[in-house]
Amino acid sequence: MIRTSFLQDLLATIFERSVDRPPSHDRRSLAEMCKALLSERGEASGTLIAAAILGRYEAASAQEKRSFFQLLEWAYDLDCESLIGAAETYRRNRDSNTLSELLRAAEPPRQELLRRLNRVAGATGRLVKMREDLLAMIGDEPSLRCVDLDFQHLFSSWFNRGFLVLRRIDWATPANILEKIIAYEAVHRISDWDDLRRRLEPPDRRCFAFFHPAMPDEPLIFVEVALTTEIAASVQQLLSRDHAAIREAEANTAVFYSISNCQRGLAGVSFGNFLIKQVATDLSQSLPNLKSFTTLSPVPGFARWLSSQVTEANGDVERVKSASRILEASSPDDLEQVRSETLRLAAEYLLHAKRSDGLPLDPVARFHLGNGARVERIQALADTSSKGLAEGRGVMVNYSYDLNSVEANHEAYIHHGEIIAARSVRALLGAALAQHHARGTQNA
Repeated sequence: MIRTSFLQDLLATIFERSVDRPPSHDRRSLAEMCKALLSERGEASGTLIAAAILGRYEAASAQEKRSFFQLLEWAYDLDCESLIGAAETYRRNRDSNTLSELLRAAEPPRQELLRRLNRVAGATGRLVKMREDLLAMIGDEPSLRCVDLDFQHLFSSWFNRGFLVLRRIDWATPANILEKIIAYEAVHRISDWDDLRRRLEPPDRRCFAFFHPAMPDEPLIFVEVALTTEIAASVQQLLSRDHAAIREAEANTAVFYSISNCQRGLAGVSFGNFLIKQVATDLSQSLPNLKSFTTLSPVPGFARWLSSQVTEANGDVERVKSASRILEASSPDDLEQVRSETLRLAAEYLLHAKRSDGLPLDPVARFHLGNGARVERIQALADTSSKGLAEGRGVMVNYSYDLNSVEANHEAYIHHGEIIAARSVRALLGAALAQHHARGTQNA
């Protein structure tokens, strides 16, 4: 049985590769080929047409690609009259046949077109790149969001957690994947191969990535982990060239200090929430000496929020002065002079600053809190890189992942908007509000 399955897979792979080339004699337009693909009943010729469409698209100019997406928008949209008719029929006669017809009518034909394109060997990654092109165009042409909804709907199914494979990235990982880790690192830039080696080779360093079987050489998202004896307070210390490695048995804390999404074409398809919890679970099983799982995370919107406080402080003179002093600090030494003010306002930013939908203003906070993490500590002067100072005024946050409470934290956050934070963090906020209240009383 196993042998038969292996031979079938082998023959299928050989066949797919043999047709994974657009036929040179096909001179039809993309519109004509798309119409033929949806009407094609033969799987073999359908694969040939799909390969030709993908090849033609990839060779197209930017304007030709835009025209292709516009074609998907208007020629393969929902037939509203058919949908209304199918819904009325199902309302009167609820059986499997009418439900099947309703479901068919409720799906834009472009979804089936994308499915048929995906039959070509290696097409999944090519469709991810196609969506990357689409996302770059939506800003200028918002109507293309309808097309993107179909990409996102399909990708959410194709990249379901059940299909993802967690792999450890180490110094023995093939070079073509290591090169992508360097290129895709989005939080703390990897300067060269030596820098990468320092993040992968020591016994107290780990890196894990999610892969998809259809894209085996393309990491989807990866996380870098430091094994330590305490909660990290500085990313520069973690990444120092002079770092003295410890044995993994000596560590009691795993610090997730960088999480990077790799595929822009998969924006909106969530992997990070699964990745952190999976890595934490695996590490706790393989290294039972680990008792704490925390992050050392940036606060990318803090400086922007401080700027808004200077102009929108509603007459709170002291608040304006504090925010201004933090923004005007031009060096780590200057920021050290305003450490207490920075911590107070950072606590308020994380716990009180909200978007119009009621969610935290900070994108990293939304991510970790949505995963069930707790705001454990706020660290001043934790990232003194130019980026860390410009975006977060050096502030970083330790979010704690307690595997016994992440689900309860997640439920409290999602259903009640409750932000779970350690007492020490709330104490910072309490001090800030107390001072604010005292000033208000004096002004009165």
